Amino acid sequence: MRNVERWRPSKFEFHGGRLRGSRNPAELGVGSRLVADIVAGYYQRHLRDHVGGRVLDLGCGKVPLWEAYRDLSSQVVCVDWGNTLHKNEFLDFECDLSQPLPFGDEEFDTIILSDVLEHLPQPELLWSEMTRIMRPSATLLMNVPFYYWLHETPFDFYRYTEFALRRFVSKAGLQLLHLESIGGAPEVMADVFAKCAVGGAPLFGRPLALGAQWLTALLLRLKIGRKFSDATKRQFPLGYFLIAKKI
Repeated sequence: MRNVERWRPSKFEFHGGRLRGSRNPAELGVGSRLVADIVAGYYQRHLRDHVGGRVLDLGCGKVPLWEAYRDLSSQVVCVDWGNTLHKNEFLDFECDLSQPLPFGDEEFDTIILSDVLEHLPQPELLWSEMTRIMRPSATLLMNVPFYYWLHETPFDFYRYTEFALRRFVSKAGLQLLHLESIGGAPEVMADVFAKCAVGGAPLFGRPLALGAQWLTALLLRLKIGRKFSDATKRQFPLGYFLIAKKI
């Protein structure tokens, strides 16, 4: 990772020892705080057990997870496509993830792929390439959205079910260690309401969005809220979190 000294929290931040979505609206939209908090929680719970050695952060953007895994890695390599208007100063390599990756076989111990797979028009090639550059026993940690709005258009191509993800892992010759739905119906409803409120009500949208997400987060701390989420997250998943290993 280049220019480490200039890195600053972006999409995610630590607050009181907990990784969460940024509260800076310039880095994360107000309507996306709940889902970012949920995704951050999954990474914080699993990074320590599955990250080590040479880490490749694919589609890294501003490298929002770097603070969470930096002490677990011996080296971090950041890859994303190039942007001629706003150069990404943290990138080690600029490349299109729909093309062969510029690395030799078995170079990495860990791959991070956060909110990236839905943006690739031909995802099968990336799965093949990731397997090629992973060392034996290397791990892949990733998340993808499902019931989620179109973003980074026109480069938002797919939404994957758990069955598609299982097939990708199997076809790539990897071992699936963990696959879990991220959120259920209450999280989906809160996310949709928050985004619609921000976009459709200029005067009151922001407090409505914040209030809906806060109330949902409060509900999920209660037993009845957790049961509702768990009972619905298989059929109404907000997204998925996955860990796979090269055998």
